[in-house]
Amino acid sequence: MRTDPTDNGGLFVGRRPGTGPLRLREDPGERDPRSLRRDALFAYVLLALMVVVNLLFWGPIPLGWLWIVAHIGFLAERTFLAVIVAFAAILMTLVVALSVLKRLDHAWILVRRAAGIDQRQGAIGRIFAYTALVGVSLFGLWMILGGGLADSLNPSSP
Repeated sequence: MRTDPTDNGGLFVGRRPGTGPLRLREDPGERDPRSLRRDALFAYVLLALMVVVNLLFWGPIPLGWLWIVAHIGFLAERTFLAVIVAFAAILMTLVVALSVLKRLDHAWILVRRAAGIDQRQGAIGRIFAYTALVGVSLFGLWMILGGGLADSLNPSSP
C-alpha cells in the first residue's frame, strides 16, 4: 500500500507530490560489445539523418514549394495568391518535418541509451543551431557571390 510519505512524494511534508524516489528496472547485465557498437553506429546514422532533415529547412523545402507553385497554371497569373499558397505549404511542410525530427531525436536518445551511454537530453537544439549557421552562411555566400548582390559589387560599365 502506498501510504508511506517517502513512497508517494510526501503528504505536503518536505517534497512535492510526484517527486518520489525513482524505481528503475533491473540492470540487464553486461551486454555484448558487438551489439553496443551496432547501437552506437545506429545512433550516428540517426544523428546524420537529423542533420540532413534540418538542412532541408534552409533551402530545398522553400525552393521546392516555390518551384511547384510557379508551375501551377492557375496561380501563375495571381501573384499574391501564389505567395500565400507557397507560404502555407512551406509552413505545413516545416511543421511535419519538425515532428519527424522530434521523433528521430527521441529515437536517438533511446538508441544511445541502448549503446550504454547515459543520454538524457536530445540533440535537436544543437543540430538546429549548427544547421542554421551553415544555412545562413551558405545563403550569405550565394547572395554576395552568385545572387542578387554580385552585380552591385562588380559593376560592369558599358
